[in-house]
Amino acid sequence: MTAFARQQQQTEWGSLCWELRSVNHRFLEFSPRLPEELRALEPELRERAGAAIKRGKLDCTLRLQTDSAKAAQKLHINADAVQELARACNEVAGMMGASASPGALDVLRWPGVVQASEIAQERLGTQALALFDAALKELVSTRQREGARLAAFLEQRRRDMQQVIAQVCEQLPRIQTEQRVKLTQRLLELKAGFDPARIEQEMLMLLQKMDVEEEIARLQAHLDEMERVMSEKGPGGRRLDFLMQELGREANTLGSKSVDLATTRASIELKVLIEQAREQIQNIE
Repeated sequence: MTAFARQQQQTEWGSLCWELRSVNHRFLEFSPRLPEELRALEPELRERAGAAIKRGKLDCTLRLQTDSAKAAQKLHINADAVQELARACNEVAGMMGASASPGALDVLRWPGVVQASEIAQERLGTQALALFDAALKELVSTRQREGARLAAFLEQRRRDMQQVIAQVCEQLPRIQTEQRVKLTQRLLELKAGFDPARIEQEMLMLLQKMDVEEEIARLQAHLDEMERVMSEKGPGGRRLDFLMQELGREANTLGSKSVDLATTRASIELKVLIEQAREQIQNIE
């Protein structure tokens, strides 16, 4: 389900900013982007995201913009990393035959050059997790609002399908009577040399092949289950997706058994409604 959330907070280190984006996906796929200082938070973030969201591709980006005036007292330079970076720059410069000395700011931006004390990192991690919880709550709220709109859409499609089925049920007695008359006339034209009992038996078999009452009953049962799933709290996207498959199967059978234009049209209308619902169900957790 598509949603976006952004939370920003000023800390003693500087500015922390979370941006969370979720898009449709069959399962939960968690993709965090963290600054080097907070990379150890990934397992905890994954657990918290999984507890709140069950389905969707979730991209989480944390940006840390340090305040140089404040950070100077809390950060120290990794001299080994600076020396290694200088060595690499000199080696590249020698290969290219040109100067490649990086500026001081470029060096400071290099991962691992600027480090925080363990106490400061722990405190920053706690603040980052709290801010992540706030962003996740905002994201879930956005998804819930979108879910409410999707629920209204699906409920309307469910009612439309029920109406189509009701129209088929209303037409069934007429269709069955007309087919029985047609079959009787055909068989009477060919009855010479045929056993009347055999003719009646063949007519019953043909009528059974055309009978769609069983398909109508299953369609109604699936729609009742759809209503039940939508009324429950918690994830229901996969179950609804399965129900759309079953509804589609019954609608196909209804069309294949059809001997009347009204039933054929009903089958087509059901397939259209089912496909519309299926597309939106892919967005549901």
